[in-house]
Amino acid sequence: MDTSVFVSALRSRNGASFRLLSLLGQEKYELAVSEPLIHEYESAIKRSSGHLLMPPDKIDKLLNSICRLAVKQWIFFTWRPQLKDPGDEHVLDLAIAANCKYIVTFNKRDFCGSEQFNIGIIGPKEFLERIGELP
Repeated sequence: MDTSVFVSALRSRNGASFRLLSLLGQEKYELAVSEPLIHEYESAIKRSSGHLLMPPDKIDKLLNSICRLAVKQWIFFTWRPQLKDPGDEHVLDLAIAANCKYIVTFNKRDFCGSEQFNIGIIGPKEFLERIGELP
């Protein structure tokens, strides 16, 4: 789950992003995280704290829950450069290392090049459809 989807989930309870985050830990899918991704989540939500559904003091609890429920993946090898945005390379490295089928993001164009690793780039609604959570 790219940071764009994570932050979107914390801004509205109505969208596919929130639904995806709420399914974490229910064995519908596995979320892979790495240390750089958790730090990016933390930085992004603390920058956006005025627009989130939760008070700032709950953010650390949420991140701890994600770390507890997600698959923690160490990245021992990087494939850089592959993407046009160097800031997204760590997400692709994580997906490769964790053998992910998908990167869920709103920024599909930013991940052009990931197809050579057999990793699909899809939005949260499409991912929910694929795991049987939307008709």
